[in-house]
Amino acid sequence: MIRPVLDLAALTGPLPKLGVVVLAALAAAALLTGDQRRRALTMAGALVLSPVLLLTAIWNSPQLHIFHRHPLYAVIGAVAAVVLLVAAARLLAPRFYLVAPLAVLALPFRVPVLAGGVTSNLLVPLYLVVAVGTLAWVVSALRDGSEVRAGRHRDESEGWALRVERLLALIIVLYGVQAVYSPGFESALQNMVFFYAPFTLLYILLRSVRWTPETIRHCLLVVVGLAIVFSVIAYVEYATKTIFLSPKLALTNELHTYFTVNSVFLDPDIFGRFLALVMILLAVLLLYPLAARRQLITVGVLAALWVGLVLTLSRSSLGALLVGMGVLAALRWRPTRALYIALAVIVIGAVAVAALPRTFGLNQGLNGASSGRGGLVSGGIALFGERPVWGYGSGSFQKEYKRHHRARPTSLTASHTIPVTVGAEQGLIGELAYIGLVLTAFICLVRRARGDPVRSALAAAFVALVFHTMLYADFLEDPETWALLAIGVSLAVARTDTASDGAVATARPRRAAAVRLSL
Repeated sequence: MIRPVLDLAALTGPLPKLGVVVLAALAAAALLTGDQRRRALTMAGALVLSPVLLLTAIWNSPQLHIFHRHPLYAVIGAVAAVVLLVAAARLLAPRFYLVAPLAVLALPFRVPVLAGGVTSNLLVPLYLVVAVGTLAWVVSALRDGSEVRAGRHRDESEGWALRVERLLALIIVLYGVQAVYSPGFESALQNMVFFYAPFTLLYILLRSVRWTPETIRHCLLVVVGLAIVFSVIAYVEYATKTIFLSPKLALTNELHTYFTVNSVFLDPDIFGRFLALVMILLAVLLLYPLAARRQLITVGVLAALWVGLVLTLSRSSLGALLVGMGVLAALRWRPTRALYIALAVIVIGAVAVAALPRTFGLNQGLNGASSGRGGLVSGGIALFGERPVWGYGSGSFQKEYKRHHRARPTSLTASHTIPVTVGAEQGLIGELAYIGLVLTAFICLVRRARGDPVRSALAAAFVALVFHTMLYADFLEDPETWALLAIGVSLAVARTDTASDGAVATARPRRAAAVRLSL
């Protein structure tokens, strides 16, 4: 009986499309509502609907064949999973502060899962943290109507935070609605279930955490520890000329004279992005008073991570690191000084590229030097030109690019330049929402952040990530984006609340944060 019922929800039918729209609406409502009970209900709805839609995408995958033959196993497995999640949520509820370090710990880890005929590397550990944290949050809110954290938008001082969340909600709703007419609906469904919905819940959970200096310090230690471990794995890969998790990268290395590492990540650029963001978060410690011994430790860790970053050969990640360091400098000193340094770096880089074009791959032309991304960008712009208002639909880039450019086949699912991908898939409607979110988030994170090491580091990391998405991919499909936004917005709101209450002088928490963040 189970198989025929699920077959009714085939991806070609109307039910999954309606489900994606409903899921988008639930996620958006959870972001927008100020009433905790309503937020709890919408979060619970998103948590329940997501796996139902997921089953329509992966029901025919080899991993679930045992449940096809033995439906009772599926029922038992589902009941056991619910029991374990509820038990974990009961343990977490009185210790909700653990959501932050647990989420940070789970951010990088991906598990390959076959969905829709394509193997996707999914953040399964993070999904478990989000599910348990959401259950704990929902139960607390429904039981007594209280907030885990004072997350209400009380006055106009939180205006920029409200704008960020409204734009996030708008983008989610647009993505769900524009999935309805997309020829790449399977991809849109997976993006909504795997990324947009769970990351919305992640954002709400992280906004609900009390971001004390101790919590921030613990999260920094976790992410730096992960980066060190991943870098050591990269060293082993390079020394042994062995790739552990990516057969595709292993084949690529065999075809070239150079050797690229990826550590536990499936792509060197993703590994490079992670290292660049961690280095930015860590480098801010050197810009503020710090004991000499801890400065040496910080410099040593940065040097170790730098070696790992170089071994990725990720030019986009190196560029993101430079951009992030520039933002840190601009928020610590006068922006003009940072601008002069940036211009000097650009000039030196231009001279190096002109003197050694073969080293940087420019002898292959721009498209060759960018590993074919130039063609993807130009093709994406052409797609945008054909449907400039509403685009071809969410998740449609790969299918439409192949259909319009048969002479240039690609297995990539994005143009590797997020604005181009958004323009081709969602037209001006989606492009304006995306630009609005980036600009609003930048203002929210940077506003009054000068002299505050924590907020400066988060703002710099966010700008670096946005820069990286211009050369690679994955903006709202990356949980790091949502985590940086959630923590940055929370601290921006806490900063204005503290200032308006007059409880603490502004200079004092800045000094305290700088000291207590130190390793």
